Amino acid sequence: MRKKDGTSGAVGPRTAGGKAPAADGPVLPPRLERLAEFGSNLAWTWDRDARDVFRRLDLNLWRRTHHNPIDLLRLVEPSRITRLAEDPAFLERYDAVCRRADRDSEHHGTWWESEFPGLGRRPIAYFCAEFGLHESVPIYSGGLGVLAGDHCKAASDLGVPLVGVGLLYARGYFDQRVDTEGWQHDGDATFETSRTPLERLFTPDGSPVLTRVYGSNRKIHIGAWRLNVGRVSLILLDSDLEENAPEDRELTHKLYAGGVSHRLRQEGLLGIGGVRVLEALGIEPAAWHANEGHAAFMMVERARRLIAAGATMDEATAAVRATSVFTTHTPVAAGHDVFTHEQLEEWAGDNWDRIETRDELLALGRHPTEEGDRFHMTAAAIRLSGKVNGVSERHGSVTREIWKSMWPERDVAEVPIGHVTNGVHLATWMHNDIMDLLDHHLGPDWGLRIDEDGLWDGIDRIPDEELWRVHQSLKIGLIDFMREDARRRWRDEWSEAAHLVGAGTLLSPFPLTIGFARRFATYKRADLLFRDSDRLLALLSNPRRPVQLVFAGKAHPRDDEGKRVLQGVYAHTRDPRFEGRIAFLEDYGLHIAHRLVEGVDLWLNLPRVPLEASGTSGMKAALNGVPMLSTRDGWWEEGYAGENGWSIPRAPEKMDQKEADAHDAEHAFRLLEEEIVPRFYDRPIEGPPAAWIQTMRKAIAIAAPRFTARRMVQDYVRDYYAPAVAASSEAAAGTSSST
Repeated sequence: MRKKDGTSGAVGPRTAGGKAPAADGPVLPPRLERLAEFGSNLAWTWDRDARDVFRRLDLNLWRRTHHNPIDLLRLVEPSRITRLAEDPAFLERYDAVCRRADRDSEHHGTWWESEFPGLGRRPIAYFCAEFGLHESVPIYSGGLGVLAGDHCKAASDLGVPLVGVGLLYARGYFDQRVDTEGWQHDGDATFETSRTPLERLFTPDGSPVLTRVYGSNRKIHIGAWRLNVGRVSLILLDSDLEENAPEDRELTHKLYAGGVSHRLRQEGLLGIGGVRVLEALGIEPAAWHANEGHAAFMMVERARRLIAAGATMDEATAAVRATSVFTTHTPVAAGHDVFTHEQLEEWAGDNWDRIETRDELLALGRHPTEEGDRFHMTAAAIRLSGKVNGVSERHGSVTREIWKSMWPERDVAEVPIGHVTNGVHLATWMHNDIMDLLDHHLGPDWGLRIDEDGLWDGIDRIPDEELWRVHQSLKIGLIDFMREDARRRWRDEWSEAAHLVGAGTLLSPFPLTIGFARRFATYKRADLLFRDSDRLLALLSNPRRPVQLVFAGKAHPRDDEGKRVLQGVYAHTRDPRFEGRIAFLEDYGLHIAHRLVEGVDLWLNLPRVPLEASGTSGMKAALNGVPMLSTRDGWWEEGYAGENGWSIPRAPEKMDQKEADAHDAEHAFRLLEEEIVPRFYDRPIEGPPAAWIQTMRKAIAIAAPRFTARRMVQDYVRDYYAPAVAASSEAAAGTSSST
């Protein structure tokens, strides 16, 4: 039995009933019984009142649990909850959270309903290999996953009927440890599902096996878990079941682990298994979005099913294309997943051998200019999608160049690949204290008026002293966090005092503090400023105008070149010449990311142009009044407005890589020495730096309306989802009339 919106009705899988965040913690009094409910939906992560409620339960415990309400409710003293059940101020906040939760359980009055009332509520299925939503569920590696998490949160805010589909990596990405020589070691990032809001899904007869795929000449059984993200459900597939062979159970152990064969099987599980799990759950999407080529098998599987049901190849591909959207995040031709036909048939041949058009399905992944039997995931996704986009204006242009060969008769400008510039979820990434300032000066309802013309002009009304006081408080919070993290690691892990210096314990909250945090890939050039160590030393150790650098990030476990870059940066944290003014924070994740984008003075971004598809860390920093120094690549090509940060001019095209690196380093140093450092320190003896604070204001005023996930999802809905949903409705109407 299915409801009209395509979701499951009364008959269907059930969850592991009785699981509540406080199951083995204190018994909640009736007046506060919904605390467990709030912890079971990640909507609390961007609800200021909900976060405040959990903080008030026990601030120190809240920090020690890394903001995990399930752990908090298990460990908090029962007497504390009893007292709060009679505290009027606490109950006022608690009731506000209750009202918001009740409102969000409804779908009336949302942006989706008001803008697209005729499209109904059949969901858009959003497939991605990783989702970064909260540190307690470590199934993300970096930018792609965090973007997917922000996409889900914004869809919830807007009432967009989205269902996410991914994999549950029982051992996460990896835990990073850096030894005394600066070499990165990769450990399992295991986590307990009981300490998360994850709910295992079961069939009506109690089995955890929801569906199966055929791979390597055997059945692979698939289970699933549900994670509630506000109004959005995220379905995470799991092959770690007793019914599976050991090698198949490992498919959902780690993110981006193993070689080509392992990645192929993971992506097959995501795409083919994801389609089948949604069917088993009674979910009938109206549109399908593949976020990066990892999810392309989702489209291939849908085409295969239509062909197996009697459609021709042309009919099947046309039907899939009409309802599919594909987003590519890769700005280089060599960065896309490619498998040989032999590898593909070894794993998935059992499915494809049953239909006559097997060779035509394989041809969907053919690259138009390459020889040999190779299946390009991005090529297949492009062929099977009616709408294709890059993730910034510049990346859209680069992507049209890369894939022009698929439309040899067209000029590059006419290649049908557009762009939707990435954005970040404002309520997740803007600190509460910044939002409180905006409440006071823009009005308490500013969050509902983000798109309103002229709203952000009002940011100039914030007095310099107020904005600077909030920023300094966040900066001190970062320094304190670094010291406490170093204290813990000194107690539990480290054996050399030099580790303490490298962790930032000698940093001060007063100097200009620059943050750099991202994946340690060579093209991101974390080591660019170290190529002239004497010039860097002069910049950092100036007694009148000192500068500090804080680095964080992981190199991919198989990227030895990236690990060597990290090692080189780390070596400078231990060099006494730099006086402890360079720090590296181990095990970068969402928790550290929040601290950095809120607490540094300047964000640094140095990718080689044009290798940054978008980048979003600078957007997060800007929402907190932290301007950026960056090369003109990705979103900064659109976001740089002259007054909200600094831009390194593009190197002439005739330069080779070494010359371009030298060019960019020279301009970065020049901007720091001649503009950035002087502006930061240009202030009266007592009082904040007025010119710098104006740059902070501009950073917020430009990022908040233009580079948020709200704007991003609205763009997807208007230009991509709505046409796909309409096509699905037309197809359904045509089928109904023909029968």
